[in-house]
Amino acid sequence: MARQLFGTDGIRGVAGQYPLNEPTVFAIGRALGHRLRSAARQQRVVIGQDTRESSQWIANTLAAGLLNAGIEVKSAGVITTPGVAFLARTDAFGAGIVISASHNPWIDNGIKVFSADGFKLPDELEHQIEAEIFQLLGSKQQDSAETAVLFRSLPGSTELHQHYVRWLAQQVAGTDLSHMRVLVDCANGAASAVAPDVFSACGVQARVLHQAPDGRNINHECGALHPHTVAQAVAAEAGRYDLGITFDGDADRALFSDAAGRVVNGDAVLLLAARDLQARGALVGSLVVATTMSNMGLEIALRRSGIRMLRAPVGDKYVLEEMLKHGSTLGGEQSGHIIFRDGDATTGDGLLTALRVLQVMARSGKPLAELVADLKVFPQTIKNVRVREKKPLMELPAVAAAITAAEKELDGNGRVVVRYSETEALARVMVEAEDEVKMHRLANAIVAAIQQALGIS
Repeated sequence: MARQLFGTDGIRGVAGQYPLNEPTVFAIGRALGHRLRSAARQQRVVIGQDTRESSQWIANTLAAGLLNAGIEVKSAGVITTPGVAFLARTDAFGAGIVISASHNPWIDNGIKVFSADGFKLPDELEHQIEAEIFQLLGSKQQDSAETAVLFRSLPGSTELHQHYVRWLAQQVAGTDLSHMRVLVDCANGAASAVAPDVFSACGVQARVLHQAPDGRNINHECGALHPHTVAQAVAAEAGRYDLGITFDGDADRALFSDAAGRVVNGDAVLLLAARDLQARGALVGSLVVATTMSNMGLEIALRRSGIRMLRAPVGDKYVLEEMLKHGSTLGGEQSGHIIFRDGDATTGDGLLTALRVLQVMARSGKPLAELVADLKVFPQTIKNVRVREKKPLMELPAVAAAITAAEKELDGNGRVVVRYSETEALARVMVEAEDEVKMHRLANAIVAAIQQALGIS
């Protein structure tokens, strides 16, 4: 049975509208609180948030629901999503909750939940929590969210913030990064409150862009959705920076620019990280877990280094599931979610990824461009189609015919992936092919079929 509220990355929607309206958020807090109490775990929760103007009232309302259920709530303030996952597993909390919609526009928001071990909740548990949320919403006894506390007044933000910063710095302890010069784009998001402290603690020479959130400028023409922003800034000052780094709104992923201003995505990071781990005997099973969206060029480059690649469904949650199943120490997505399991991280962390890239560069003495120079990328296009509903795509005759025709024409020398976004009303069409003209022609044919069947004009 499909989940109705939870997607691959928690509950997400337009702030103020169902399911992120006040009564539902309050019910979500109560349901999570009841689950914690029934599981007899630590009955304390840490909540962190990004910089959207809606994040504060959603945190307030969710906290009220938790308090109503008898759960103690502590605030980490503005902090990254992986920062909350870290705090949940290291500071004796029963759960960690993040108020963020990651890379989405400011009008959206979301609720992500981590268990006491720092991992995202399994689908089965999300089903159970959903059932109680709907029960509470339908009950005449559903309490008013008017009991919401002034969440920002709860103590502990600075202490928790510093704990996370210290942990990140420890991950690269022993590697001298003081000669590294980086330009950092914080996306006016959660990284704004953390990244400067982290790079300072590691001795990195960092200049920070887009670190002035106003509640509405998160991800706006900056951050990981716009990697060329930092890339162009690096190129404009040729020779000044070794690296450009850009985060998304909640900083669970990072993309990069080399010293010449060329964008470097998550596939390239997986390649350089895999080779580094392999050389140090730390890549368990000589295996990397990627997703259906990773380029064929990555698979070929890894194979040349004696490294296997498995593909998981899109979503770092599903990448991690495959990693745990196979004991892999490295996995991630082209979009910049990279999961390092050679330490104790439990989720993708953009700041940790940035530090690990800097560490590989420092240890090898090689610039980023040289470390990924042999990654020959197949031409790839990803096109988004806004849809009015999400019917099974292969049950739509014209769409199924367009996909089948594309796969037949590629005949193994390319790939077609068509899926719905879990977090937005979008169908995503990805086509890879050796020939760029063919790639665009096939992608456009599939897009046209989807638009005709389901598209919003």
